Amino acid sequence: MFLKHSQIAPARISGLLDAAEAACRAIPPAFPLEATVAVNPVLGHVGDDLATASARLARVAGVVLTRKRAEYAAAMAAGRITDEDLADALFCSTSPMKPIDLGTLKAKAQADAPAPQALPTVADLAAQATGTDWPEIIARTFGLWAAGQFDRGQALWTPAPGQNAYTAWQGWASRDLTPEIAGLKGFCAHVAGAPDLAERAILRASEHLGLHDDAAQSVYHRLLMDLGGWAQHGRWLLWQAELDGETDNTLAAMLAIRLVWEEALLAHVPGVAKAWAEAVGQHAAPVAPSPDMVIDAILQDAADRAHQRRLAATLASAQPVAGADRPALQAAFCIDVRSEVFRRALEAQDPGIATIGFAGFFGLALGHRNHGSDVVEAHLPVLLKPALNSCAAAPEKADFEARIAARATRAWGRFRQAAVSSFAFVEAAGPMYGAKLVADSLGLKKNKATSPAPKLSDELSVEARAQLAAAILTGMGITKGHAPLVLLLGHGSGVVNNPHESAYHCGACGGHTGEVSARLLAALLNDPATRAALPAHGIDVPADTLFLAGLHDTASDEIALYPDHAAPEHAEAVKQAKAWMSRAGRIARTERAARLPGAQAATLAERATGWAEPRPEWGLAGCAAFIAAPRGQSAGADLGGRAFLHSYDWTTDQGFATLETILTAPVVVASWISLQYYGSTVAPQVFGGGNKLIHNVTGGIGVVEGNGGRLRTGLPWQAVHDGEKAAHEPLRLSVLVEAPEEAILGVLKKHPDLAKLFDNGWLHLFALKDGKMTARYRPGSGFEAAGFAQAA
Repeated sequence: MFLKHSQIAPARISGLLDAAEAACRAIPPAFPLEATVAVNPVLGHVGDDLATASARLARVAGVVLTRKRAEYAAAMAAGRITDEDLADALFCSTSPMKPIDLGTLKAKAQADAPAPQALPTVADLAAQATGTDWPEIIARTFGLWAAGQFDRGQALWTPAPGQNAYTAWQGWASRDLTPEIAGLKGFCAHVAGAPDLAERAILRASEHLGLHDDAAQSVYHRLLMDLGGWAQHGRWLLWQAELDGETDNTLAAMLAIRLVWEEALLAHVPGVAKAWAEAVGQHAAPVAPSPDMVIDAILQDAADRAHQRRLAATLASAQPVAGADRPALQAAFCIDVRSEVFRRALEAQDPGIATIGFAGFFGLALGHRNHGSDVVEAHLPVLLKPALNSCAAAPEKADFEARIAARATRAWGRFRQAAVSSFAFVEAAGPMYGAKLVADSLGLKKNKATSPAPKLSDELSVEARAQLAAAILTGMGITKGHAPLVLLLGHGSGVVNNPHESAYHCGACGGHTGEVSARLLAALLNDPATRAALPAHGIDVPADTLFLAGLHDTASDEIALYPDHAAPEHAEAVKQAKAWMSRAGRIARTERAARLPGAQAATLAERATGWAEPRPEWGLAGCAAFIAAPRGQSAGADLGGRAFLHSYDWTTDQGFATLETILTAPVVVASWISLQYYGSTVAPQVFGGGNKLIHNVTGGIGVVEGNGGRLRTGLPWQAVHDGEKAAHEPLRLSVLVEAPEEAILGVLKKHPDLAKLFDNGWLHLFALKDGKMTARYRPGSGFEAAGFAQAA
């Protein structure tokens, strides 16, 4: 618990603080820009089904989690959603409020549902009564304070370094005259006289606002949602602290701050007391979806089923591809949906090419210190903690020189931005930057520099290295039949002038590129001592096999290979691999360019370096499926860059440990990605990053639209929309696993939190047999026949 109940004893007090903690945990974390990863925006609502979560979010944020009905109706008119899809979704709905028949459902789909309205805060009611926009004033003043308080190195100074958030705000707000100038007389004194602890401030304000246990959690949730991304940043601070076995009360402090505002405004405008009491009464009512929300959830389920029907047909019509006993080339890619396009193009180059899908951190849970830096970056999924430490293998002199250069760059930057020198700098040096600005804005500057090869900082015994290597090779499904050349390809995106750059990198690497993980794994697997110890673990890698690391640039579909371990005897094989990948890159660029507005395959790489390009690539837009199966089962299918592809062969998985790992780690990460794209598309005003064209980076944390206010999190609108229509089709991820149904159910039974994702409809689950979707998971009752027509 991050709220300290022990400071105040009565049961009612404990109930209010429990409600505050529950409200805080309903907020999803938002990771800073330096290492942005996708986060499930409804992380705190996976215990609800879609309709109920929509009802809750309508109450506290004024949004629902479904598309506008016109979009469903258009898909029905175009035949993308069929009567069969609608009938199946209607039949499977368990709501007593669902339409009586298919005809009624179709008729309802033609009429817009009422727009959701969040319950009013005191600030909303006071704004209506006085004509002063108090919600905007709160957003502006809170955002100004928060940008300095949580700054991660962007600002030249911070207002209260080292102070906890609530104390720092109290000191700031007791001197900020903005509210008083706007008409809230005595606000500074009110803040100064507030309790000195966040918990006590929550309790006092709750008493003055007439909150009791039955309404408190919903009211607190409403106020936290009102803070936008700042609350999500506070939740991230708690997330990070708990990974280290500690805690953080920043988010509770934010709730206290927002309650102090409500308390002051209710005293300032007592005439809204009756309306506020009515709002509190509505907060106290149980959350229940309306009939319209039930209808919209059924329509969304029909849209999901329509995609599943098309996916089943694609897989059923594909001919399985038999792998060679020993391929000429094996290439291991991240499971990221963008790699599906490239893998398909690469496999088409030669029958002797086999590709593998595995999470892009390649099983190495790294805390990495880069060249010339003391900052430890987490190159692993955010669900995990680093188990190994690594650093750049640079000579001490080179590391020292890099540090000096970095410090000089920072000092120069601070000089340019300082209050005294900034205007003089522009007058004196501005013209000299003209050529640089032109070159950069036209994408003429090329930066092909690579960092020094990484190395493990931890000393591992030969047996420990062999155990680690064996576990990774087993998870990747390459315990035998190794090709003479095995490529380990991480990925990243070579974009510029993009605050959300890390969101295009590898989510499995914590928002960093996959370079470090790929190069370290290649070093581990090429190590003679490790290689010699592998047979004891049942893996015998041929002496002539070379593991070579590379990086797939998803913006240009170019692959760079690192010569860390290249040997003369492999020169011809490496040359051939480069030729294959060059041809595959041209094919992939041609396919991807067709989706990007105004793009051409020949200039796709240059597009990513253009300063004014809001859509350098689509990232993972369109993601809709996760397939864990032998690659041969899907290699003949064109999955359109919409499927996460994880290699998995259940016949070699003793005890189904690998299956358990796949379902509890990569599938969960993929669900976060899918649901972030979903939320940014259907509820962009709450879960989206806003308009790139008016973004300003704040505190190195995130972006605001304009010059202040609420922090915007999630994906920018340009990342999911092409200007005319959505580029991402908001669907809940369909997870397809080739494994015995009993084994899959066993994992769900062992992991209740995972089972919630499927039981409450946030993910769909299918069992595959010979690459065909044969069984569908029915929430709470196991598998049943999928009902798809299978090709002969």
